[in-house]
Amino acid sequence: MKLFPCALLCAAFLFFAGQTFAQNPDDAEGCKDSPLISRFPGGTIHSCENKEFDQADFLIGHDKDGNEINKHLEGEYHYWDMGTRDGVSDLQVFRNFQTAIKNAGFTIDYTQSPQLIVAHKGNTWVQIDSRGTFYYQTIVTVQDMKQEVTADASSLSSEIEKSGHVAVYGINFDTGKAAILPDSEKVLAQIVLLLQQSPDLKLRIEGHTDNQGTAVANQLLSEKRAQAVVAWLGSHGIAASRLAAKGLGQTAPIADNTTEEGRAKNRRVELVKIN
Repeated sequence: MKLFPCALLCAAFLFFAGQTFAQNPDDAEGCKDSPLISRFPGGTIHSCENKEFDQADFLIGHDKDGNEINKHLEGEYHYWDMGTRDGVSDLQVFRNFQTAIKNAGFTIDYTQSPQLIVAHKGNTWVQIDSRGTFYYQTIVTVQDMKQEVTADASSLSSEIEKSGHVAVYGINFDTGKAAILPDSEKVLAQIVLLLQQSPDLKLRIEGHTDNQGTAVANQLLSEKRAQAVVAWLGSHGIAASRLAAKGLGQTAPIADNTTEEGRAKNRRVELVKIN
């Protein structure tokens, strides 16, 4: 099971340095201490989750009306439900972790004594939610998701036959530019294969953006990116008469632009069948 980069571990060290905690035989199966934060002495791991990529919202304050302000985080995700030893108070747990986190060089972003601590160091965020007899420990190392699933010619064809269009992910560009990055070629090659296997098919390549930046700039960027895809396909044997390019900018979102996950879905290329 993968837990945190070595560089981070070496830099941060264990919060309870100098003390050794043997794994409790009552720990949940498959659960181990984080290499970044040891358990509270005498504690038991009730449950844990370790995910290569997930999301969490950490409370970092309140606005003038008393509404919560949360920081949305996505990346490598780790969570523990930890029981404490008998006789431990929530304040005792809170103060121990607060001091240990400070000593490890983390910036404390928010506290709600004697329950909640939120802190970060670099791109690693820690949340301790103390309940006295137990506490929740969540750690997120912020990073982009690795795109591992790409469309193939068969799935593209099926969706176009069904709905007349399909969103394609994995065609990547330089930030704010229309230059296609080399890691896009596998996906683009599948579009070429789609068109080779369906010689009567004509496609409009549509570019879409999220709502970051101005509408005018996004419109122009989406047009240039759609044209760049058409040019790439043309240079790989697809006749210009079978292709058209159109940019729609931020005008046709398919997800919520207020979240990074939603914005990522909105940044896309669509293939639209031309009759």
